[in-house]
Amino acid sequence: MSTTTILSIQSSVAFGHVGNSAAVFPLQRLGVEVWPVYTVHFSNHTGYGAWRGPLLAAEDVREVITGVEERGAMPEVDAVLSGYQGGTQIGDVILDAVARVKAANPEAIYACDPVMGNATSGCFVHPDIPVLLRERVVPQADLITPNQFELGFLTGTEPDDLESTLAAVEKAREMGPSTVLVTSVLQPDRPEDTIEMLAVHGEGAWIVRTPHLPMKANGSGDVTAALFTAHLLDTGDAGLALGRTVSSVFDLLQTTLDSGRRELQLIQSQDAIANPRMQFEVTRLR
Repeated sequence: MSTTTILSIQSSVAFGHVGNSAAVFPLQRLGVEVWPVYTVHFSNHTGYGAWRGPLLAAEDVREVITGVEERGAMPEVDAVLSGYQGGTQIGDVILDAVARVKAANPEAIYACDPVMGNATSGCFVHPDIPVLLRERVVPQADLITPNQFELGFLTGTEPDDLESTLAAVEKAREMGPSTVLVTSVLQPDRPEDTIEMLAVHGEGAWIVRTPHLPMKANGSGDVTAALFTAHLLDTGDAGLALGRTVSSVFDLLQTTLDSGRRELQLIQSQDAIANPRMQFEVTRLR
C-alpha cells in the first residue's frame, strides 16, 4: 500500500499545538507523509493575547509551494489540508495550490477546516474571511470540517437539533463539498454534559456522542480535521473514520484535562492517536 501524502498549509507555533503544529505529528503517527507549509510562525497561539513572530507574506507561502511543485512532487499529493486562513491573499494561495495539485493528480482532494468562530465566542476572524470561505473556498473543497456554529454561518441557517443540522449539511454539500464533518454538535435535548460529532459522506450519515469535557482546547479542531481526513483517505469509510477520530480526540482532550496544562498533550497521547480505542458507538442515521 502506498503512503498517503498530505500537503498541509496552516499556521505554525513554536510553543504549544495549533495549526500545523497540531496536525503534523498526529498525521505522521498514523504513517502519513506530511508536507507542512507555514502561513505564520508565531511563538504561541493568539489565545494568550500576546505573541511574537512573523505573519508570512502570501507571496512567500506561494514560493514555498512553487518550490515543492518544481521537485515534480504534486502528483504524489493525496490531499491538500487547510485550516485558519489569516487573510484573503492566503486564501488565493491555497486555492491556487489546490488547482495545481488536482491538475497533477485528479484523484486528490481538498480538505478545508473553515475556521470562523464558535458558539461561545461568536465569529473571531476578519469580516472578509467568512465571505471568502463561503463564496470561493468551500465551493472548491471536497471535505469540510466546520463546527455547528460555522456550518450555520456558511449556510445562512441556525442548526440546533439533528434535523436542522442535517438540512444545513445538505445546503453545504450543494455548495460543492461531498463530505461534511460537523464538530461540536449541541442538540437541545441532549443528555447533560454530552456533545456529538456528525459525518455525512455519499448517501450515508453517522453520528457519535461523547462526554463533553469542561475545557477549552486550542488546536483540537486542527487535530480533528487532520485525523478525519487521514482516516477517510485510508478507509473510504466515513463511519469508521468518524469513530477513529472521535476516539483519539477524546483521549487527547482527557489527557490534556488531567494534566492541568493549557496546551494539548499531543506527545503524551500519541498511542491513542496511533491506536484508537473505539470506545464510542457510532450510529448510522441513513
